[in-house]
Amino acid sequence: MIGFSYLIALVISITGMVMIDRRFGLFFWRDWRRAAIVLPLGVAFFLVWDVFGIHLGIFFRGVTNFMTGVLVGPELPIEEVFFLTLLCYNTMNAYVAASDWLGGRWRRAARGEAVAS
Repeated sequence: MIGFSYLIALVISITGMVMIDRRFGLFFWRDWRRAAIVLPLGVAFFLVWDVFGIHLGIFFRGVTNFMTGVLVGPELPIEEVFFLTLLCYNTMNAYVAASDWLGGRWRRAARGEAVAS
């Protein structure tokens, strides 16, 4: 079971991102069609980045008891796919939340309302 620790932690973290998204209607709950395109594109971009890094000898797989040992490519563990999914999902949730917050702040300021800092 220890060999799945990192993967389980990533799945729990992704689940947390889904709950935050659902609660605040940020990414998938705002526009699931757009999100279903953007998230896989982001993950694919970083996977290609990783493949180039591996090919150039910059990136390599660290060996630890916390990982499954399952590889999706040379030096590319399955956990990397889940990590990149978490990274991209977190980024999009944060981007939408910041845009909403700053957009509302700017609209209030434009109307001459008091804006708390």
